[in-house]
Amino acid sequence: MSSAQVNGISKRLIVDSPNVKLEDGVLESRFNYRKNHFEYRADGLHVTPKEHEYTFKTVLTPQKTGLLLVGLGGNNGSTAVGSIFANQYAMTWRTKEGHNQANYFGSVTQTATVHLGYDSATQNQIFVPFKDIVPILSPNDLVISGWDISSSNLYEAMGRAKVFEPELQEKLRPFMEPIVPLPSVYYPDFIASNQGDRANNVIGGSNKLAHLEHIREDIRKFKKEHDLECVIVLWTANTERYTDVRPGLNTTADEIMESIRANEDEVSPSNIFAVASILEGAHYINGSPQNTLVPGIIELASRHNVFVGGDDFKSGQTKFKSAFVDFLVSSGLKPESIVSYNHLGNNDGKNLSEARQFRSKEISKSSVVDDMVKSNQILFPDAKNPDHCVVIKYVPFVADSKRAMDEYICSIFMGGKQTFVVHNTCEDSLLASPLIYDLAILTELASRVTYKVANEYQPFHSQRLHETILYPHQVGDCIGWISI
Repeated sequence: MSSAQVNGISKRLIVDSPNVKLEDGVLESRFNYRKNHFEYRADGLHVTPKEHEYTFKTVLTPQKTGLLLVGLGGNNGSTAVGSIFANQYAMTWRTKEGHNQANYFGSVTQTATVHLGYDSATQNQIFVPFKDIVPILSPNDLVISGWDISSSNLYEAMGRAKVFEPELQEKLRPFMEPIVPLPSVYYPDFIASNQGDRANNVIGGSNKLAHLEHIREDIRKFKKEHDLECVIVLWTANTERYTDVRPGLNTTADEIMESIRANEDEVSPSNIFAVASILEGAHYINGSPQNTLVPGIIELASRHNVFVGGDDFKSGQTKFKSAFVDFLVSSGLKPESIVSYNHLGNNDGKNLSEARQFRSKEISKSSVVDDMVKSNQILFPDAKNPDHCVVIKYVPFVADSKRAMDEYICSIFMGGKQTFVVHNTCEDSLLASPLIYDLAILTELASRVTYKVANEYQPFHSQRLHETILYPHQVGDCIGWISI
């Protein structure tokens, strides 16, 4: 059913099962899902195992897909686009350590493998590349464009970002220099005031409904120009401050639409992009920590059967924190204090140097321990989170290379304490860009899958964001998926 690499040998992956059927390019599979049902009674907690049969249909041919990045000229945007060209043309470049070659390291869809089981004859373990389980897009297949408040072309943006080596930048110049971002939405109240000098490429006027229509038209033109079947809009621009969430403003789909028509101050740029995407049938992913996906926008996405999700790329320090705190709690140790210090010199760091934007990031970084606390009532009988302090400082010299230092203090056996101190140096955009590809690729895959539990097939639900298929705690609740 698809090509796979097994023990380094290229083979065709074929599932021999009465529960799997391939017909006219559509893979149909039946799956028995075992789930425990619970009931609290006077004599205790009753657990009843039950089976639920699901039938899935997956269209095997990927769609021609376009990815529109909000923040195309930023560090992530220029890195994501440049890396695709570098991979398409198998570019190499020299550094003082030697020669490097373009790759997709860090992308789960492109470089991770899945353990299928053991060969009964040899007892060797069988690992198959994730990308070979069912046909999915390659990052090389994505058609990319987008918006930015800066008019710099992507070659200039690369130079400003200081992510790629100079030799690679020059090799990419013929591909990157012609790309100029579309004008974007700019409401100064939502991002740091220090971003004003970059804002020379903005949609004119102050009418938010007109801005919405402008973005919708950009999406329509992009889809038509490239003859696309699927469009995904992904926010990788500056972190915004939190917007208010209140009845009458944005708690229902009708409210958010009326608030845009009324030019409400609390409608953010990311709200405009999310609504425009949904109305044009384009899926929307939020790669920053602000609360873009207010209840009204989620309801609107549900109406239009569009996937929405995401509350920040968590690719470095916070990714490690999520895994490490889970390990501690699973080991029976009680985290009491988590202190996280960061300094970075890219534009994200500059924007976060103002309090309201930093607060969005602080909430995102702090919330990753919530699930671990809720999972263990022995360690956390009062469900009180550990003392958790997050500090971010802007240090221009280190550019896109972020320094993170963490101290974890745990209560251990018989009143003892254990302290872990971790230093993490990570290149922000080189970790985030592969996540951008993965989110786009998996969103496109999700749009090709339908399922049924009774008689009628239905698509995955755009609203059920709590069931995450990739990167739990890493990119937040990233893509709407089936809730079972």
